[in-house]
Amino acid sequence: MTWNSQLYDQKHAFVFQYGESLLDLLQPKKGERILDLGCGTGHLAHKINGAGAEVIGLDSSIHMIEQAREAYPELSFIHQDARNFAIAKPFDAIFSNATLHWISDQPLVARTIYQHLKTNGRMVVEFGGKGNNAGMLKALRKVLAKTGHIQHSWIDFWYFPSVGEYTSLLEKAGFRVTYATHYDRPTLLEGPDGVKNWFKMFGTPFFEGIPEEEIERILNMTQDELRSTHLREGNWYADYKRIRVIAVREH
Repeated sequence: MTWNSQLYDQKHAFVFQYGESLLDLLQPKKGERILDLGCGTGHLAHKINGAGAEVIGLDSSIHMIEQAREAYPELSFIHQDARNFAIAKPFDAIFSNATLHWISDQPLVARTIYQHLKTNGRMVVEFGGKGNNAGMLKALRKVLAKTGHIQHSWIDFWYFPSVGEYTSLLEKAGFRVTYATHYDRPTLLEGPDGVKNWFKMFGTPFFEGIPEEEIERILNMTQDELRSTHLREGNWYADYKRIRVIAVREH
């Protein structure tokens, strides 16, 4: 993915706004050293820092990191990959919001997180769970197939596990899982073209090689397909299902 950091902040602020409630599970404390894994444009790292913790933001998108550095020059942001980042000093906690579903090699991510935690350090994460955005994705795949883009309709690049799948993965990496939930979170999308804008931001791999005018036609058809299920009182909603997990490195 090549991220449009300005569109992310302007039209999809819900990503970090919903993530603010995850900070209640993190409970950052003064003097703690915390990594924000997949920090995006830095807003939640800023909140963590405001609680008195020493925070480092990490993201694989240089565009996100550049915007985060511009917005919060007093904080430390680094451009690395969640699968194999390397930071010398371990952390009291590693926090991640709306990031892990973008990464296919989750066993490697879990091991890397584990290696970067102190003994009794914790990971606190939220990301898309099984069934996340199933309605929107089904509608897009139907339209892609209908318009002659059958191969594009087969594209699948997200990791949306069940609670059992993900917590088992963490246990294999050495963690003790202390909290896990899988819940529905209908998510308000901004503006009259909320569905179209969502796919333009997060679904670009579906449209690689398709002309721009054709993409617009596909998105219009997809949005029309969802009108009866995802438009409520004039507002578009994405059918999100999220996983939240707290896990501890005990040794």
